[in-house]
Amino acid sequence: MRLLNHDRMPETALGWHEAGKGAALATVVETWGSAPRPVGSQLAISGTGEMMGSVSGGCVESAVVHEALAALQDGKPRLLTFGVADEEAFAVGLACGGTIKVLVEPVGTGEGGISPALLADLVAARATRHAVALLTHPQTHARRLTAGPDDPKALSIAARMRNDRSGLEEDGWFIGIHNPPLRMVIVGAVHIAQSLVVMARACGYDPTLIDPRGAFGSAERFPGEVISEDWPDEAMAALAPDARTAVVTLTHDSKLDDPALMAALGSDAFYIGSLGSTRTHAKRVDRLRAVGFTETQIARIHAPVGLNIGAKSPAEIAVAIMAQITQSLRQG
Repeated sequence: MRLLNHDRMPETALGWHEAGKGAALATVVETWGSAPRPVGSQLAISGTGEMMGSVSGGCVESAVVHEALAALQDGKPRLLTFGVADEEAFAVGLACGGTIKVLVEPVGTGEGGISPALLADLVAARATRHAVALLTHPQTHARRLTAGPDDPKALSIAARMRNDRSGLEEDGWFIGIHNPPLRMVIVGAVHIAQSLVVMARACGYDPTLIDPRGAFGSAERFPGEVISEDWPDEAMAALAPDARTAVVTLTHDSKLDDPALMAALGSDAFYIGSLGSTRTHAKRVDRLRAVGFTETQIARIHAPVGLNIGAKSPAEIAVAIMAQITQSLRQG
């Protein structure tokens, strides 16, 4: 798993704390109107003023950093409100017509601070692709991690995890969802894949390439990427696509694409797409029907893959694919 820096807020804060710099985490816990960043967005701030992430479009960060540095001095969290009616917020430029509440928490053992041990447990869970929720009460500063069905808030937490949505509950607890990183399994290390892996990573996905043809899936063509040379059905079985996984087949070769598609159709992957013309897909559908897949199952496949934007070049086709995956993720 290789997260982008802007997805590594807990890891960054813990690293700064362990390096002796001091660290604080700022989290958007509530929004109203045209807020620039969704609930759950985070900004990590070091004791030397370094920052990573974002809680707005850049318009309130300076004020949040100022409060974070103060929190590191006195060890006390802050619950900040910024909105167009707030003179301080106007001074820092929140002119988008919305209101946001930001919880600023110092990392440490002081009054109300985030326990370094709790933060380390959160980081460990994220590293093993385990979904976990960090529950925080902004008023009492109580905190706990949960991921199991025995938690009294299990149903609410499970619903939020399915939708990747953090938020406040009626009883005042803020549920911060930390789902595993999104994954993209790309079958076929072709030219389109060279652009698609870059775009996928920029959009927060953890990509894996599958291609048993060594000349295609080489480290020279895909530096730094995870490449499996196993046959697609074997590789897919090992990867076990889940509801946080998109699967894209790009080889045009039924010997490679079909086994991957069969495995994907038997999984919880939220997106399945396959390159090929309408005629190619019609033949693919016939093959899948012949081995017992139903019309409902086959209808999960987006083919021809990608939004119809008139894409021609490999990079443009990758844009169309990434756009369609995003649409599936965000709009269902």
